[in-house]
Amino acid sequence: MDRQGISRPKKSLAILAMIPLLIGAHMASADIRLPAIVGDNMVLQRGQKTTIWGWADPGEEIRLNVSWHTMQRRTDADEDGRWSFSITAPPAGGPYELTLSGKNTVPVRNVLSGDVWVCSGQSNMEWPLHSAANGAQEVAEADYPNLRLFTVQKKIADTPQDDCVGQWSPCNPQSVPGFSAIGYFFGRHLHQELNVPIGLINTSWGGTVAEAWTSAKALEKMPEFKARMEQIAQAKADPDASLKKYEEALAQWQKEIESAQARGAGCIEPGFEDSDWQEMELPVLWEQAGLSNFDGLVWFRKTITVPDSWAGKELRLDLGPIDDMDTTWVNGVKVGAHSESGQWQIARQYKVPAGVVKAGRNVIVVQVLDTAGGGGIYGQPDQMRLCQPEGDASIPLAGAWRYKVGFDLASMPPRPQPPVWVNNPNAPAVLYNGMIAPLIPLGIRGAIWYQGESNAGRAYQYRELFPLMITNWRQDWGQGRFPFLFVQLANYMATQSEPGDCEWAELREAQTMTLSLSNTGMAVIIDIGEANDIHPKNKQDVGKRLALWALAKTHGKAIAYSGPLYKSMRVRGDKIILRFDHVNGGLVAGGGEPLKGFAIAGEDRKFIWADAEIDGDTVVVRSDKVSKPVAVRYAWANNPVCNLYNGAGLPASPFRTDDWPGITADRK
Repeated sequence: MDRQGISRPKKSLAILAMIPLLIGAHMASADIRLPAIVGDNMVLQRGQKTTIWGWADPGEEIRLNVSWHTMQRRTDADEDGRWSFSITAPPAGGPYELTLSGKNTVPVRNVLSGDVWVCSGQSNMEWPLHSAANGAQEVAEADYPNLRLFTVQKKIADTPQDDCVGQWSPCNPQSVPGFSAIGYFFGRHLHQELNVPIGLINTSWGGTVAEAWTSAKALEKMPEFKARMEQIAQAKADPDASLKKYEEALAQWQKEIESAQARGAGCIEPGFEDSDWQEMELPVLWEQAGLSNFDGLVWFRKTITVPDSWAGKELRLDLGPIDDMDTTWVNGVKVGAHSESGQWQIARQYKVPAGVVKAGRNVIVVQVLDTAGGGGIYGQPDQMRLCQPEGDASIPLAGAWRYKVGFDLASMPPRPQPPVWVNNPNAPAVLYNGMIAPLIPLGIRGAIWYQGESNAGRAYQYRELFPLMITNWRQDWGQGRFPFLFVQLANYMATQSEPGDCEWAELREAQTMTLSLSNTGMAVIIDIGEANDIHPKNKQDVGKRLALWALAKTHGKAIAYSGPLYKSMRVRGDKIILRFDHVNGGLVAGGGEPLKGFAIAGEDRKFIWADAEIDGDTVVVRSDKVSKPVAVRYAWANNPVCNLYNGAGLPASPFRTDDWPGITADRK
């Protein structure tokens, strides 16, 4: 008896009782196990060697039979229990069946042979079909049994994983609603044009950075990631100490930020004197309005006149999206706040209580904190207004606001980074480990990619990081330089009244530069974005433009697949003559209007809007204000107004002819 009066078996009896359990565990370990990506309804990559792999007992003999061939293949599991077969997939078609046999038998049914594409990136790749333009109808009509879908369950991992969670499904209205819209439209177009089965693997995660999708081994080649990788190594060595250190550092950082914020709190009072503050025309990213390369806190104030009939009534304050965080007051009363950095694309709408609203003079104060990349109140003018919850009457708030810098983050300690195992999908390598490594070495045709928004603040770094990631995938997959097709960032945010530097233009440039890597392709969508939404709903054209590259470059179709890409320039007097590749059918001004989006500069490097005309396969750019031009930029803005196309209806990529340092040149 123990102290609670419960009878305990003797040790020898307990061991005997465990023997059946041990035998059962041993028998379970003997079962052949396949990775999730190898299973019923899968697509084998036609026309090349493909790998079928899994696990069993070390030394166990594994046999493979396939329905399209009579020969049986045999191999033994290695000392870690892993085994694999390299097989040649049959011609496009099916269904076929594979059977794995050892101490148990595992059939893989309803297998097709065709083309397999990996679809990866951040939220615009993740964006589901049901939320795309005309989503309900697209879902209802998505009945393609030879189009197969696999979505990798999100996972953060600090080491490369052998397996993932997911399953293959034939495409139908029940399986497709939550699948990647771009992946679906890309695959559907290929399926219809090639008449072969298509397998699509969606492995994406919104708001993530490219380094999270790159292996640790590859990232070690970039010096700027060295410190972060060392931090991760230390965290793995002593996770408890690392987590405690992070929590203490974060608490201290937040304390210092709150202290700095409090120093300017007097300006929220309606009677505060702000006549010595500067003015900024809102909405705009403050990098475009005199605060170049600035991260930190800025106070904004605006005085408005409210009609007598609104006094004492509840109102709604609309400010549009704010990058990153804000706290907002009306007449000294806090009416709302967004305190998380991931909310930078959310349009702010705050209720102003009835007791706060006065007839005549009212004061709105917005405190904006930006920790990286672009910052400010940056939406569209019609998103900024004070209005009654019911009715059409409103007071516009776009225009001149008073502003003053609260503090520059450069003067503050950097925000501590969480250890890799904490909920942080943006830590280096964690998504490669958890969501790419488990797919290797599945036979694939290629990959499509839509990402870059989260790296825009480090666009110059992306020039090296993005090609590194592509090369990393190709090397680890061991299937040569497979096609890697990517989407250039869409137009987004407020339009600029004057030419200037911006992060998204520099990120698009980094993407365009990646075309120097062999067997890559870029879909330009500078004409189908949405100023107010970082997730443009037109995913149909995005998928189709990616598919054009695949059809032309991978499958040899004689079709136009790219819009005009800048090739060269020459100065002739007061003009600059531009030449382009991919002028298929000739250069065209979209909408039949004069060309828009061109800016020109002299040696002073000051760009002004320019006149531009199509002359054959060239564009001639000039301005009366620049007698000796040296450089031209086209569509060089977050949301440019531009309209250069080719005869195939594909838009020209934004570009610049100069190589002057941009605003992200020194960011790492």
